[in-house]
Amino acid sequence: MKYGFVKVAAAVPAVKVADVDYNVQQIESIIAQAEGRGVEVIVFPELCITGYTCQDLFKEQLLLDRAEGTVITLLDFTRKLDIISIIGLPVIINGLLYNCAAVIQSGQLLGIIPKTYLPNYAEFYEKRWFASAQDLNPTAFFFAGSSLTVSAEPKLFVTSSGVKFGVEICEDVWAPIPPSNNLALSGADIIFNLSASNELIGKHAYLKSLLAQQSARTISGYVYASSGFGESTQDLVYGGNAMIFENGHLLIEGDRFSIQPQIKTCQIDIEKLRVERRQNTTFINAQRHSHALEIPCKPTQVHDFSLEREIDPHPFIPKNEDIQTACEEILNIQVAGLAKRLYHINAQKAVIGISGGLDSTLALLVTVKAFDKLDLDRKGIIGITMPGFGTTDRTHNNAVKLMKTLGVTIREINIAKAVTQHFEDIGQDKDVHDITYENSQARERTQILMDVANKENAIVVGTGDLSELALGWATYNGDHMSMYGVNAGVPKTLIRYLVTYVSGEMATETLLDIVDTPISPELIPADELGNIKQKTEDLVGPYELHDFFIYYFLRYGFSPRKIFMLAQKAFADTYDDATIKKWLTTFCRRFFNQQFKRSCLPDGPKVGSVSLSPRGDWRMPSDASSALWLKEAESL
Repeated sequence: MKYGFVKVAAAVPAVKVADVDYNVQQIESIIAQAEGRGVEVIVFPELCITGYTCQDLFKEQLLLDRAEGTVITLLDFTRKLDIISIIGLPVIINGLLYNCAAVIQSGQLLGIIPKTYLPNYAEFYEKRWFASAQDLNPTAFFFAGSSLTVSAEPKLFVTSSGVKFGVEICEDVWAPIPPSNNLALSGADIIFNLSASNELIGKHAYLKSLLAQQSARTISGYVYASSGFGESTQDLVYGGNAMIFENGHLLIEGDRFSIQPQIKTCQIDIEKLRVERRQNTTFINAQRHSHALEIPCKPTQVHDFSLEREIDPHPFIPKNEDIQTACEEILNIQVAGLAKRLYHINAQKAVIGISGGLDSTLALLVTVKAFDKLDLDRKGIIGITMPGFGTTDRTHNNAVKLMKTLGVTIREINIAKAVTQHFEDIGQDKDVHDITYENSQARERTQILMDVANKENAIVVGTGDLSELALGWATYNGDHMSMYGVNAGVPKTLIRYLVTYVSGEMATETLLDIVDTPISPELIPADELGNIKQKTEDLVGPYELHDFFIYYFLRYGFSPRKIFMLAQKAFADTYDDATIKKWLTTFCRRFFNQQFKRSCLPDGPKVGSVSLSPRGDWRMPSDASSALWLKEAESL
């Protein structure tokens, strides 16, 4: 399980009803393909050895005997294979017939799992042929050359790499309390479902929603394989579903109604799932009384690891829903947060420093929407542009244009004179562009905003974003401080999308130019052509890389080694390994060193799954050592 990944597969083989020899040949062919692809566990459809639609042929002893005989064939076929195969077949136990899953590895029958819930309504008649696992007493019996003990007790299979998985069959997941609930709470990382679900209009969408919800509720991988072409179409049609989920997210799915056999493979991130469970106290409380019998699988060879999953380079940008809907939701959260604060303190005015950059632009847009929501006059929003030594015409003009378009109060206070006086007071050479030179300007601007807010009985709206907070890219008690930070939960990569989205509503040209402007605090004088000289991403690194690091470091607690591996895949066409390593090392160093700024952050709304609020998701001592993380990052 290198980097926490395990490779699984859902298979839909060709089938002929009641032709067990043909069916086993098809199953063997797929097992061989999956073994060649490095699959560790593969699941086949329900009753795939006989076909699900045998109906009263399940009463025929010849069919049942031959099904048992083909398991011996499968055991012999897999004798030199590492792959774990989960096969569906009918099994006679203590005189009763059960719809079962057989777990096979390296010529050994690891276990038999009977189906618990038997559908016997509408088009289903399973109780006509099968007994339920609930009818099964612990029984020792001999099957396919193997001595086994079966019972209704939940069972977990444990691979040599420590991955735990459970099995349920079709209708089980449709039950009010599926067996997979207890299996997951007992430690199953992955649930495999052997199914034979027929197609009806609207059913497939419902099924996907059901499986996604079950995967999310149990914080598990969920691998689903359902019968396809070759099953009887006397009254029903089976589309052949193959789907793999991870904590509610569909990773891959097959082609329904395909005539050809299918095998869908994917790597499930077990480490990610276990991190989610450890952090979820509800899951922890629910598992207290759960238990299952653990069955060890056979040791397997160690293979070279290659990441096959696609990794999204921009994990903060919503992908599974309409981006416009997502942007509207984020803006509504920010607006609702600020509106409540304004209402609570009975503030009729707000003060914002407007630089013509992305962050202050989004903060202004949010403030305008909050004032509109509260039916407050937009003139109560005091936008202050504060030109300094590094302010360019481009950003200054965009700031003024934006404020005019939005109809807010515009003020301009040039800070050059005040900062120059300050330099004289503290003995700072104005020609030395060091940290004192930069931070003096940032603190002067914050002082102006705070004092104007006092004078106007207003609130200072903060503009700093999540990415800047993670990197500590803010002046302590300068732009680091406000009375409410509306952007504190929004990473830089997402801010671009939000501002672009709002550009469709208002100030289109100005907003789009702001999006295209290089990110800069503009604390260093411009170049000889008047262009921005101090570019943030040249100094601390590309924000798309840092947002990637932030997501996996904070959301899942991944190590630098794993984050580096994921970044290699995500940014293969954008950054070389040396660049990724350089900025990952920078991230580790800055994140630890700058925690003191996050320990005293102003209030601000959480927007997504990652937050750095010292009162919420992230609590860390300001003097924690970064040695472990830096050592690993530097060794990459």
